[in-house]
Amino acid sequence: MSERVRVLVVDDSAYNRRTIIKMLESVPGVEVVGYACDGEEGLRKVVDLKPDLVTLDLEMPRMDGFTFLRIVMQSRPTPVIVVSARAEDANVFRALEFGAVEFVAKPSARISPELFEIRDDLVRKVLTIARTDMRKILKRSVVTDFPPAAATPAKLTPERCVDFADEGVLQVVIGSSTGGPPALQTIFSALREKLPVGFAIAQHMPSGFTRAFAERLNKFSPMEIREARHGDPILPGQVLIAPGGKNLLFRRRGENVYALVDDPEPGQRYVPSVDNLFTSAAKVFGDRLLGVVLTGMGNDGAKGTRALASVGGRVLAESEESSVVFGMPKEAIATGQVDKVLALSRMAPEILRRCSRS
Repeated sequence: MSERVRVLVVDDSAYNRRTIIKMLESVPGVEVVGYACDGEEGLRKVVDLKPDLVTLDLEMPRMDGFTFLRIVMQSRPTPVIVVSARAEDANVFRALEFGAVEFVAKPSARISPELFEIRDDLVRKVLTIARTDMRKILKRSVVTDFPPAAATPAKLTPERCVDFADEGVLQVVIGSSTGGPPALQTIFSALREKLPVGFAIAQHMPSGFTRAFAERLNKFSPMEIREARHGDPILPGQVLIAPGGKNLLFRRRGENVYALVDDPEPGQRYVPSVDNLFTSAAKVFGDRLLGVVLTGMGNDGAKGTRALASVGGRVLAESEESSVVFGMPKEAIATGQVDKVLALSRMAPEILRRCSRS
């Protein structure tokens, strides 16, 4: 990145501020232009300093992070990374809906030397999202393309499930990273009834957050959405989300398929792994499989796209037009094995089309 990334640090903890500033100032190309102790001071400094990016605590006196986010996104949209304790996991997803781009998990203790352990994750995300097109973020924060999910999901008889499954897709696997949580909410809130197929998701996320994420998604969709557990049966109408820090795989026993929650491989950079999810699904479901690669940094999903295509499965990728970070979809498309490239607003209708006869 040729220009320096100018960062504002907003946190009411003096220890956290000093530590985050120290971590960022050690990185070539990053300059901490200021800090603030609460949201009110942070707003003034956003106006005065015009930073490229803000790191934000959520729980602060005088003005909390949510109020700060609402005002910033209305007055001077700026990329924001929430630096949040695991005890605030539900709040993180509210912040992403309000316009934050990413989050980094910090230790729950107010003063902890473990805070230094977030350095690599924080630096990578700062360098990746500092030039984010905030128009894409703001467009995602208000889902208006589709009507809300039906209050009472349509009942699917076993005969209907078999009828649909016999003619097409049996399982959908989705991979996402930066920008993924709001994108997934957009997709699943657009579905008006349970689909007679299973879904599995690998969203890059640390441990301790995916359960709250699944519970939040579940409120917006007629599908049954929850964090995957080892040994869960794979069922139609169900969405399993890989637990943070783990990989989600599939195992067939007789006529049934079960979830296998596994530890990441040594040195594995992206977890939960999209490649591992897709590759495992390809071995079990073959050509009755649909893969979806959404927004995210890195190349996770490219290897899985090849594996899925090699058994006759199909892959959809999000277009650059709507991707917050066009890393993962771009790498998947570069394999030459992606069946269709779509903006996020068209992804749910396309999934629906491929999961039914119509």
